[in-house]
Amino acid sequence: MRFRLMTPNKMRTVLAALTLGAVAMTAGSALAKTSAREPQDVHFSFEGPFGTFDQAELQRGYKVYYEVCSACHSMNLLSYRDLAMKGGPFYDPKHPNTPPAQSPYAKAIAAGVQVSDIDTSTGDVVQRPATPADHFKAPFPNEYAAKAANGGALPPDLSVITRAREGGPAYVYSLLLGYEDPPKGMTVPDGKYYNPYMPGDMGSYWAGSKTEVPEGGFIAMPRQIVDDRVSFDDGTKSTSANEAHAVATFLAWAADPHQVERKQTGLAVMIYLFVLTLITYLSYRRIWAKIGH
Repeated sequence: MRFRLMTPNKMRTVLAALTLGAVAMTAGSALAKTSAREPQDVHFSFEGPFGTFDQAELQRGYKVYYEVCSACHSMNLLSYRDLAMKGGPFYDPKHPNTPPAQSPYAKAIAAGVQVSDIDTSTGDVVQRPATPADHFKAPFPNEYAAKAANGGALPPDLSVITRAREGGPAYVYSLLLGYEDPPKGMTVPDGKYYNPYMPGDMGSYWAGSKTEVPEGGFIAMPRQIVDDRVSFDDGTKSTSANEAHAVATFLAWAADPHQVERKQTGLAVMIYLFVLTLITYLSYRRIWAKIGH
């Protein structure tokens, strides 16, 4: 069998065709992809090396989660006793030695929730008041039930959502307040809602210019945060912005409840190292001051 070498002209033609094909595929992919809008520049009290959580806002955030978000979203990594841990929403500084599981606040909150359990005498599933040791009650018994109740979409667990999403609490805040009317020329699928802060791929739903696809994507959750959705016990005005800020703060604490303690420990270590360095330097100067070099 004989193989014929390509002539230079034919080789250039083949290479050009392959290059054009690759460019076309890349361009098509680029046109289909869209980018989410950058989260709003919102301030949180816990930001920075010296930031701390506002306990009153944590309490407001828990109330927003409990009354609004918990109907669809679980927080499987949290127990009710965690709410009373040091730095938590219901920590009592007047009784610092009270274990979180023994906190009257944690007990009261848990007692207001009914959870499933097994009757050891009959094997039947029964309902009982939760205890501080129980994890947060899941809104659905399993993922299939959750999808069936939400049009096929699975609501994400919120335990570490601010650590799992780029932008953290600012992203959560922006997303909750970011619902907008879709741009003219966009077809929104049934059961979906346009949100410019939601990452997505809207190329096939956009009838406008393929080089100027709008920001954002579609989300299965309708807008939940509106004015006066909850009533804050401390008298804080229940605006949508305050509700979103409070629940974003609570979710940031839930994802990393020891961050303030870690910052304080780090600061103490830095001060210790600075003092130790200073003492070492002065000792060196004193020991070698009268010795020739």
